[in-house]
Amino acid sequence: MTDQGFTADEIDTSRPHPARMYNYYLGGKDNYEVDREAAQRVIDLAPELVPMARANRAFMHRAVRLLVESGVRQIIDIGTGIPTSPNTHQVAHELSPDVRVAYVDNDPIVATHAGAHLLGTGNTGFLLGDLRDPQSILNHPTIGELIDLDQPVGLMLMAILHFVQDDEDPAGLVAAYLDALPAGSHLVLTHSTTDFHRSDPNWSQARDVYRDRRATAALTLRPYEQVLGLFGDLELLEPGLVQAPLWRPDGPAPTAEELSHIGFYGGVGYKR
Repeated sequence: MTDQGFTADEIDTSRPHPARMYNYYLGGKDNYEVDREAAQRVIDLAPELVPMARANRAFMHRAVRLLVESGVRQIIDIGTGIPTSPNTHQVAHELSPDVRVAYVDNDPIVATHAGAHLLGTGNTGFLLGDLRDPQSILNHPTIGELIDLDQPVGLMLMAILHFVQDDEDPAGLVAAYLDALPAGSHLVLTHSTTDFHRSDPNWSQARDVYRDRRATAALTLRPYEQVLGLFGDLELLEPGLVQAPLWRPDGPAPTAEELSHIGFYGGVGYKR
């Protein structure tokens, strides 16, 4: 039994896991052969996945800085994935060491790495949990210890909702979390789309790799209006829901060529 409360035989290395595949996209080594084979097949079909993964991380860094600069002092990061420095708490603590971060993921492998890279740094915690069960996450003791649900929270759903199927009601799941959070809270969200690659058959094949290789979650790419609907009645902060590199870039705006490789949206919503 590990300190995260699961046994070693609960770690499934026979099927690709999106968190470990994402780690491979970022050039990490915290993955298994089954993950590498599936991820490489995706990259062969859609090489854009590598710059997309990097752009997603860069968006996360900018969004976390916005949260902290806006006064948010507690963050719930669901679907955090294999820790890749700088992680959410490291970005936040550069601005304010008192920010508390609760990390959530459903992969026991992530939990083992969390013990080495996310915990023991003060004001951080990790719990194994499934996005599709909001109450089990919101009522978890780790959340109770770190997060005051009467104070504004930054809820981070980075590149995770495209692993929730339509019949699992992604918008309803997001609403369940937001209903539990007070005014002044923020939602940080990124989501993959085919809006910029409709005529490219390789993108459909790349999406299907998750299904065909029996990954632990299938990929559902959604158009702009469906991703926008995930924010419910939140106020979208400028510049709204856009291709992630266009969201408050640190430097010069990306070129049209650079944007042509980025098939996902990012945005930050504010709860009044």
